[in-house]
Amino acid sequence: MCPWNRFAQTATLADFGVRNGLDSARLLDLFAWGEADFNERLTGSPIRRIGHERWLRNIAVALGNATPSPEIEAALGTQLNHPSALVREHVAWALRQQESAR
Repeated sequence: MCPWNRFAQTATLADFGVRNGLDSARLLDLFAWGEADFNERLTGSPIRRIGHERWLRNIAVALGNATPSPEIEAALGTQLNHPSALVREHVAWALRQQESAR
C-alpha cells in the first residue's frame, strides 16, 4: 500500500479541479521556476512530492520533445550547469533532441 494512502480522505469533485494555474502555464515559464518558487506555488499539490530536481528533469524531457525553437534551446541552456547531475543529463539530452530536429 502506498504510504500516502493512510492519510487519504474521500475525494470530492473539487479535488479534481485545476489547481495552481498549471493548465494554462507555458513549459518555459515552469522551467524557469527556482526551488523557492516551486515550493511556494505548489504548496498543497501532490506534484510537490517529486521535488524541484525531478520537476526540472520532467520539463526538460518535455522541452526536448517539443517543436524546436531558439527560445527552448536558450531556456535549456540556463540549466546546463545545474547542481544536479540528473537535471544536467536530461537538459543535455533535450538540447541534442532540439538540435537534431531542426
